[in-house]
Amino acid sequence: MSTRELTLAEHDETVADGIVLIDFWAEWCGPCRSFAPVYEKVSQANEDIAFTKVDTEAQQELAARYGITSIPTLVAYRDGIPVFSQPGALPQPALEDLIGQLRGLDMDEVRQRYTEAMAQHEAEQHQGADQAR
Repeated sequence: MSTRELTLAEHDETVADGIVLIDFWAEWCGPCRSFAPVYEKVSQANEDIAFTKVDTEAQQELAARYGITSIPTLVAYRDGIPVFSQPGALPQPALEDLIGQLRGLDMDEVRQRYTEAMAQHEAEQHQGADQAR
């Protein structure tokens, strides 16, 4: 499978299942242009993974949702949970290693930690709102 463009409208459905990689990029970005062939080549060798790209110029709202301040930035999801985010172009061996790590995740443990982190975040927000009153 080759890479495909990702838009805000299809984002939530796209990241909901399986392994999804998102490459945030822009046409004017030299490191982005250098990373693109690596990303495409690895996508062709891993057809069970969704390799997506977000043009930060065309999808400014989606880039803002992620707080993208440096490109390229690579984000990875597994079963709807964000599990990796890093700016910078990865060399092919590092990208392949990341994919191996994503495949090897214990998703029961990841879900538990994610649920706990979200509950703590929500409690902190609630506490902050109470203090503001």
